[in-house]
Amino acid sequence: METIITIDIETTAVRVIAFDLKGKQIAARKGTYPTFHAQPDNSEQDPEQVFITVLFVLKGLLNDPAFTKKHKVLSIVFSSSMHSVLPIDKNGVPLGNAIIWADNRASKEATELKNSALGVEIYKATGTPIHPMSPLAKITWIKNHDPERFAKTSKFISLKEYILHQFTGEYLIDYSLASATGLFNIHELAWEQKSLNFAGISSSQLSQPTSIFNSELRLRPALAKSLRLSDKTKIIIGSSDGCLATLGSGVFGEGQATISITSSGAVRVAGKEVLHDEKQRFFNYILDKGHYISGGPTNNGGVAFEWFARQFGHFNNGLDFEDTIHDLFKEAAQVSAGANGLLFLPYLLGERAPLWNANARGVYFGINITHEQQHFVRATIEGILFEIYSIGKLLQSHRKIDNLYVNGTFATLPLWSQIISDMFGIQVNVNDNPDSANVGAAMLALTEMGVFSSLADAAKTIQSSIVYQPNRENHQKYQKFYAIFERLSYKLEEEFDLIAELQQNQGD
Repeated sequence: METIITIDIETTAVRVIAFDLKGKQIAARKGTYPTFHAQPDNSEQDPEQVFITVLFVLKGLLNDPAFTKKHKVLSIVFSSSMHSVLPIDKNGVPLGNAIIWADNRASKEATELKNSALGVEIYKATGTPIHPMSPLAKITWIKNHDPERFAKTSKFISLKEYILHQFTGEYLIDYSLASATGLFNIHELAWEQKSLNFAGISSSQLSQPTSIFNSELRLRPALAKSLRLSDKTKIIIGSSDGCLATLGSGVFGEGQATISITSSGAVRVAGKEVLHDEKQRFFNYILDKGHYISGGPTNNGGVAFEWFARQFGHFNNGLDFEDTIHDLFKEAAQVSAGANGLLFLPYLLGERAPLWNANARGVYFGINITHEQQHFVRATIEGILFEIYSIGKLLQSHRKIDNLYVNGTFATLPLWSQIISDMFGIQVNVNDNPDSANVGAAMLALTEMGVFSSLADAAKTIQSSIVYQPNRENHQKYQKFYAIFERLSYKLEEEFDLIAELQQNQGD
């Protein structure tokens, strides 16, 4: 049987899934790796650890009894999270850890650029909001604060580029991932000179941009032999996880939006034109030439709930972490909408859309003597989803949204999907396969192979058999609580800055 393998390099895990040429899943494997937070604003990962995990999980799938010798791998296609920066020397050796999207150290550089005329020009050219998340800001921070490492750097690449290089020996970056760097002109499909000048680098220090359909790469001979794969196996460069998750949700036209919640989260729409916003609150990333994925990301998706579970979950009964999380979900389901007046601002890692405030901090508001743990659990979930709703509400002022499609580890949980439907007041659809980035990668590969005539046709094949309808009473409740949530998020801006400054001083 002819198959394709998809590799999605997420923030905390890699998912490797094999599909047949009809898009049906055959086998799947997952592996995890840690993120290091030496300071509150620091988020880094070890590139070698990520690569070894990818390789280990891929080998595990190829040796899976469900994946027999009868399966012939035609291609391997990649997906990955966005915004990571890894400086490497002239020999390709990493100069320290990779700085990932959640890192906020470049807040000063981002704020100064965003408030300038140059920042406006760069945002319009690149489609990437000016924020510490972007590689543009991260590279500038390295230049300003770590000049020795900056001087030694031959190239600035992402974790996906590093792994692709380990697989193939080449440095390439797809248009989609490049469009999330703040360094790439999405209209001209080339590195943006104004961004390069600001960061103090040249285009030679970045990988060569290429189409998401590029299938000219091949495995290094030694690696192909180790994996027992043909040296003719195609390596399709693929796209970013956000763009592929949107495609893998079947969202490709008007009136539709997708919500993804894994460690982080996002609300996205697809279209042939970019979304214009004078306040620079949206991203506009490339899926393919003439097709853009627009929307807003949140730093605080599942990572915020996992933080709560680690700090306050019940581990004294011999339960593992996943069991603890599911026990907490059961507690939350016993509490009515609004968590008895308890609100949670989930900004544990600062925040991107719609606040774009790296100094934002987490807050529980409205605590009284009657609140128990189950109320805190419910408030934590609702706070994460209020943040998601705030992005969707902003998108609705630019695009009509009649149907929502959810994907990712957390959004597809029944409790979470129902709350999303209640908050938005519209139907929520759950894809049959929740690993939408992998599904999108498979659709991309099948389109490259000619099985589908276009990505639009591929998207039409995505099925969603589980549907949630909004509870109107809960919708009205959530509208009232959200008004307070939104006011607090903006009212506390000065206090966020003050506490961030105090934490920085203590760290120094």
